Amino acid sequence: MRTRPRGPRPGGSDTRATILSAARTEFASRGYDGATIRGIAVAAGVDPALVHHYFGTKSRLFAAALQFPFDPEALFADVLGGGIDGAGERLLRAVFAAWDNAGSRAPMLAIIRTATTSDAGAAMLREFLDRNILQRISAELSPDRAGMRAALVASQMAGLLMARYVISLPALATASAEDIIAAVAPNVQHYLNGDLGGPVDS
Repeated sequence: MRTRPRGPRPGGSDTRATILSAARTEFASRGYDGATIRGIAVAAGVDPALVHHYFGTKSRLFAAALQFPFDPEALFADVLGGGIDGAGERLLRAVFAAWDNAGSRAPMLAIIRTATTSDAGAAMLREFLDRNILQRISAELSPDRAGMRAALVASQMAGLLMARYVISLPALATASAEDIIAAVAPNVQHYLNGDLGGPVDS
């Protein structure tokens, strides 16, 4: 019986997917700066040259790994399609559903941890938030001062996710999603269509 030779895996049809899977795990556990092309190659069982062949640089590899394992269009369809009333609660439910999915957790942790340790990672996260969330909220839900409202919603969500899933503050980490939604949804709804005070430009 022929045995498979030891050593790094050669290039093949599944090599790119294997590298991406290893990259997501490495970025999630080490952050953008801590993860290396060599370390990702070792985790994937390939030669580092193959990683460079498929993705070029670490930043490009991260950008590829940044592709969320869910469709933002589908995730926010119910949030946006239901109109402004109750949108805060629907947004929270959609986000918690995504985070509590085991297959989604690692790449999203990679994004948040990298954004706090790397300017490049922060830029990538800003790009994702702006394209997929902020612009859509501004265009479809906010009655006025759309930019400010969208930014406030994003800050609320980012702080909540960081505290619950990354820092793991005990009260938030152990609370049920329903309890958190009940407590936070009114704030998110206020940011969407409540009175924000003085006339600050969006």
